[in-house]
Amino acid sequence: MIRWVSKQVQRFVSRYKTRSGIIALAVAATLLLLFYLALPKPLFRSPTSFVIEDASGKLLAASIAADGQWRFPATGEVPKKFAKCITTFEDKRFYYHPGVDPIALARAIRQNIVGGRVVSGGSTISMQVIRMSRSQDRTLWQKLIEAFLAVRLEAGYSKADILALYAANAPFGSNVVGLDAAAWRYFGRAPEQLSWAENAVLAVLPNAPALIHPGRNRGQLLTKRNNLLDKLASTGTIDQQTADLAKLEPLPDKPHPLPRLAPHLLERFKQEYTTLKLHTTRAATTINASLQQQVADIVDRYHRNLSANGIQNAAALVLEVETGKTLAYIGNVHTPQNSSAESQVDMITSRRSPGSTLKPILYAAMLTDGLILPNTLIADVPTQIGGYTPQNYDLGYDGAIPASRALSRSLNIPAVKMLQQYKYQRFHPFLRSVGIQTLNRPADFYGLSMILGGCEVTPWQLAGTYASMARVLNHYERYETNYNRADYHDPLYLESAHEPPGESIERASIIDHASLYFTFQAMNEVMRPGEEALWEQFASSKKIAWKTGTSFGFRDGWAVGLTPAHVVCVWVGNADGEGRPGLTGINTAAPILFDIFDLLPSPGWFSPPVDRMVQTAVCTQSGHLASPDCPNPDTLYIPVPGHRSTVCPYHRTIHTNREGTLRVTADCTAPGDIVAAKWFILPPAMEYYYKPRHSNYHELPPYAPGCTDNSPGLVMEMIYPKNNARIYIPLEIDGKRGQVIFNAAHRRRGSKIFWHLDDTFVGETETSHQLALEISPGEHRITLVDDDGTRISQRFAILAK
Repeated sequence: MIRWVSKQVQRFVSRYKTRSGIIALAVAATLLLLFYLALPKPLFRSPTSFVIEDASGKLLAASIAADGQWRFPATGEVPKKFAKCITTFEDKRFYYHPGVDPIALARAIRQNIVGGRVVSGGSTISMQVIRMSRSQDRTLWQKLIEAFLAVRLEAGYSKADILALYAANAPFGSNVVGLDAAAWRYFGRAPEQLSWAENAVLAVLPNAPALIHPGRNRGQLLTKRNNLLDKLASTGTIDQQTADLAKLEPLPDKPHPLPRLAPHLLERFKQEYTTLKLHTTRAATTINASLQQQVADIVDRYHRNLSANGIQNAAALVLEVETGKTLAYIGNVHTPQNSSAESQVDMITSRRSPGSTLKPILYAAMLTDGLILPNTLIADVPTQIGGYTPQNYDLGYDGAIPASRALSRSLNIPAVKMLQQYKYQRFHPFLRSVGIQTLNRPADFYGLSMILGGCEVTPWQLAGTYASMARVLNHYERYETNYNRADYHDPLYLESAHEPPGESIERASIIDHASLYFTFQAMNEVMRPGEEALWEQFASSKKIAWKTGTSFGFRDGWAVGLTPAHVVCVWVGNADGEGRPGLTGINTAAPILFDIFDLLPSPGWFSPPVDRMVQTAVCTQSGHLASPDCPNPDTLYIPVPGHRSTVCPYHRTIHTNREGTLRVTADCTAPGDIVAAKWFILPPAMEYYYKPRHSNYHELPPYAPGCTDNSPGLVMEMIYPKNNARIYIPLEIDGKRGQVIFNAAHRRRGSKIFWHLDDTFVGETETSHQLALEISPGEHRITLVDDDGTRISQRFAILAK
């Protein structure tokens, strides 16, 4: 438009050199400027509906506009069938006139004079666009203004643009505005999918929108539609047979409900719209509509059973690993008829206790730092750290368990022991660096309970973190064993609003490639619910790394799983935080997770990053780097940082008689009768729980008569309470305070322990060393002495409240 004005100015300058010419030039320039400024921008300011579509353009959900109208944002393109119908019905010379059609105006004037009333307005589609944008009374003066502005509209817009403006803003009856909204409300389909008959109905409606009301003027609407179909046939747009068949189609009845495939994602888009800096309220999402529907059906199916147990809510998220795009987004079970269920709450963005779902991240972090190897033994004994006493889900103890097995079995005490070694003060910022941004309180606020769910995480960020970890491992070869820091990024749900950051190649990573591989391997060893590991026998089974989580009080059930291609995260619970018996991740969320994975293609498994591994000797029993005392070590691949790990602390060379039944020394046995044996020796507390679960564990043999033990070693250990423990004893049913159960372990079978509380003898135990005592509140000291005179002593406190 500016170029056209410039050309006109140049033409006037070259034509007029005199003073009068300059005046004429100024007048002309002024008129041109007024003409240019006559049309406001934007032309329409009415609020539009929020609309989200899937990656292929299929409608997922829409909301009514702020003024109560169903008015979709303009798409910029009008389907060819509707364009033919509307121009044939409203403005047959639309593509030839400059905004005003003199022939149509002359015909309208003649009809109005003959009829003695306004029969026809003679307005073109361009004039109607202006009228709709201005919303003024229909008078002769306004008609003249519309004609002038229609010419201006034609000067600045293409015919296709003008037709798109008309289609987006024309009234289609009731509270429906625009072709898109009308197609979905009256026919339940996109405009591109409508038949000739359906397009003809929509073409005649803006001229008389009241005709669409069911039960009113149906005959008149039918006549208008059929007449338009005959016109299309007479102009050769369609043949007469097509027109006759189209006339047999029924008229639309009551309005159709709009699709509600992703209602929670729609609400999220509405809330985030102002920060996304988009120019339209229509968004193209990354969702796959077919997968979205299938996942919703799975969640709904399981919810019918869960609701019988008072579990009202569930959510599921499917991400594409490579891009982080969201393929399915089920924010909650959609049950608007049950207001108490709070199904409107989007649980994908809600902060909930993650249960055990952070344990694999800690495992990977410790492998990356070389603090453990994949199968390093971790203590699993009664533990009290300050006033914190973690418990395993089954309330049992293994004594010692490989780190990978502790992860696959989701044992709590080993996880707390690992975090105690790693330091929660380090783990807190580490979680934030991999994508968990909801930990907005200081690390001391969460403490060691962080690893058991003592913090808040959203399914959105949890799934995004696992997708980032899988992405890093997938790109192992792409970046030639280096790392792209940009691989750690949030998930995406819009095609255009967010773009992941560019490449940032580094030699080191937050988590090492090999550590990720071993972590996913450990997660793959978890037994699937209800199948008792039999699934591994089927060749068609998919290899999935997965983890469940259950929050304290059975309030949240989690399952997160991944393959090289996809991440699936499922949450089950109640939006109001009410706990329910049996609300565990393994029972409620995991079955949904695996049904969703059955919908997804199988991409195989991660390639082992062998260049980030080293082969080294590892102790078979302890999982530590092999020491000289370890018998028959295995040569295994471990992550490169694992060479910094500790050597086996549990194997020691001892001296026994030839039969290996008694320990001996040179003081009591001839040198020729002494045998050096490499022995696996756990500390007493670990041994106490480890021995019943491992029949191949051999206790240290006793010393032969006359032999004395001059070697250092712990023979007796307090299991509960630990030193400086603070204990609260609850009241029993009778109102009296209960007893403290003291528990100790002794390496020598049949040994006696003499117990003293505050220097007062309180009892004696043999073999099984447990003692129940009633103790008053305050500071106390417990002292244990065995029959060899070995002594241990430690303090504890009994809390009054």
